[in-house]
Amino acid sequence: MLLLEVLDINLYMKKNKSLILKIFLYLSIFALIILILIWIFQIFLLNKFYEYYKTRELTNTINLIKNNYNTDEFFNTLEKVAYRTDLCIEITSGNETIYSDIQNNKGCINFNQNSKVLKRKVDFINSQKDYFKLRIINPTFNNMTLLYGIKLNNTDYIFVNTSIEPLDGTVNILKNQLISVTIIILILTIIIAYFLSKSLSKPILKLKKSAKALSNGNYDVDFNVESDIDEIKELGTSLEYAKDVLKKTDELRRDLLSNVSHDLKTPLTMIKAYAEMERDFPSTKEKRENNMSIVIEEVDRLNLLVNDILELSKLESNIQKLNLEEFDLTKLINNIVNHFKIFSYTKNYEFIFDFKEELIIKADKQKLEQVIYNLIGNAINYTGSDNKVYINLVLDKKNIRVEIKDTGKGIKEDELDKVWDKYYKSEKKHKRNTIGTGIGLSIVKNIFILHNFKYGIISKVNKGSTFWFEIPRK
Repeated sequence: MLLLEVLDINLYMKKNKSLILKIFLYLSIFALIILILIWIFQIFLLNKFYEYYKTRELTNTINLIKNNYNTDEFFNTLEKVAYRTDLCIEITSGNETIYSDIQNNKGCINFNQNSKVLKRKVDFINSQKDYFKLRIINPTFNNMTLLYGIKLNNTDYIFVNTSIEPLDGTVNILKNQLISVTIIILILTIIIAYFLSKSLSKPILKLKKSAKALSNGNYDVDFNVESDIDEIKELGTSLEYAKDVLKKTDELRRDLLSNVSHDLKTPLTMIKAYAEMERDFPSTKEKRENNMSIVIEEVDRLNLLVNDILELSKLESNIQKLNLEEFDLTKLINNIVNHFKIFSYTKNYEFIFDFKEELIIKADKQKLEQVIYNLIGNAINYTGSDNKVYINLVLDKKNIRVEIKDTGKGIKEDELDKVWDKYYKSEKKHKRNTIGTGIGLSIVKNIFILHNFKYGIISKVNKGSTFWFEIPRK
């Protein structure tokens, strides 16, 4: 699975365009979008924004004048408003103009110089209406102007007008500035995009090159890259981990093939040898029975090896499911120890288990029996010259801790995690086990994981090893 993921990275890089080109294009497109938006809002929509602003300003001014009309500070207020807003204000009473700043402000409509506007003004006064609004081209400046008329009382009227198009060279200045700014930004974008894309893509291209080498079976590649981006660093770390796992898996695969081949070859050779002996040199009944017993033992060993390989394959594929039931752990261990008593008689092994109390637990009985059987078998294979194997039960409020101890050479600290691997040996030279097939501890580990049991090893060189696991109490 990890190898496929590494290959996917390689294929992805081949199918898609260059990463440098993509980063460059994305940054350039982003800069162009920003520039287009600036042009739209600052040039093409400037008159719209200006008209909206001036219309709102004109409305607010009229309301202010109406609220302050006939107050002592009214004319002072008019002067301040006219100065601050640059609006054109005229107030008439009857047929006389009592206030006007039309001559002072740029862009104002002079009613006396525009007959059309003057007529609309007179018609509004004569109509006795409260309000009128007019959009008109100011002939003096040839710009669109907005004119409001408001009735203050029966004789007094206020007229306010303002240009709703910029009269100065603001738009032209902005256009010239934006042309220069656009050219500068485009040049800077190209330069920054180029160097940024190179900087971002350099570590990724290195990872691509290393991934390609790894896919060809080269495990000497290095995925550690220098980058300021956390995600790229994490990708490098993940690929480095994947490389180590692939390397370890490849080594285990070779060891597994070598060891399984050895375990298959030895019994097959012996079966063939004894079968040929009986065929070519018929022996006595007693000798023949002895030879057939050896053949049967070797067939049983072959059967055990095949069954263990199938069991491990099922466990690692998550096909197996637990069949949970309640049973007495103490009784189960005593039954297993009794099965190993044959070694007490034939090879002077001593199995020490003194726990007598009944312990009801809930687990998969068959699989737990397989665990304890494999751990005791492992202890038999590696215990010291005293041939002693200890089985202990340690209780606390939450868990039952099962410990199986041998008195052998022990395991180095840096090798403790590796003993659960298939066919792992502290010495590479393969040894044919007295008990088991060499993959029992891998089966044990997977059963622990299936049960969600805590497990581990305590070991000191030349002082033996203790394999332990914890079962939650009922």
